[in-house]
Amino acid sequence: MVVRSEPGLTVAIPGEITPGTEMQRGFINDNVLHTPEYGDIHYSSYIPESYDGSNPYALFITLPGWEGLYFQGVGANMVEDFGVEAIRYNDEMIVLSTQLNDWGEMSANQAVALTEFFLAHYNIDPGKVYLHGYSGGGETGSLVMEKRPELYTAFLCCATQWDGDMAALVNARMPVYMVTGENDSYYGSKPLKDAYEKLHDLYLAEGLTESEIAELVILDIKEQKYFTDRGYKDQHMGGQAFAKDESIMGWLFGEH
Repeated sequence: MVVRSEPGLTVAIPGEITPGTEMQRGFINDNVLHTPEYGDIHYSSYIPESYDGSNPYALFITLPGWEGLYFQGVGANMVEDFGVEAIRYNDEMIVLSTQLNDWGEMSANQAVALTEFFLAHYNIDPGKVYLHGYSGGGETGSLVMEKRPELYTAFLCCATQWDGDMAALVNARMPVYMVTGENDSYYGSKPLKDAYEKLHDLYLAEGLTESEIAELVILDIKEQKYFTDRGYKDQHMGGQAFAKDESIMGWLFGEH
């Protein structure tokens, strides 16, 4: 273990991590988790000053869209508000914002590896491990749901499409909230509508009632007025507004 010191914070850091040195919006940018299987995993981190390892903390991992990928530049992920806004919901929560390289299989494996590493090396409450994905990050998140949904408490899937297989998700009974604009300029709303119907029908086939299914999967389609009222003309870019919507973020951190 090595020790990283920040203003008001001294935390033991596992040796497999190269800590970042650049602060942005309260996050340390460009931490790097070195893995033999999946290479270097870049991410920004917020660790509360109160964390000393003695008590279990919640963990929130947000997977940004295309503009936040690593090739866009260190800290480009921090233009999204999901990680910053998440802090308001729990003052005993570690928040990670990834900078992956794409939204495919490798990035999904890296997201799982990062989650597993923090579960193994930090004192994390396994009942409060949250995943979020916006745009391309939502595609990555859906692949994570194919691989290891049991690692997470709930998944918030924003302005995206669903790429992953749903069998493991159904088996894990892990709650998912899908939200997008009716006329999302990149994906449209049909991909998430189709994903909802497929997941809904898979749960029906498992013998779940409609009320039980409603606890596990939510589809939230926003009309143009929702975005216009929040200063956005484009519904895909307007997906950023979901970060400041307490009814959406509150579902993730309040109900689960």
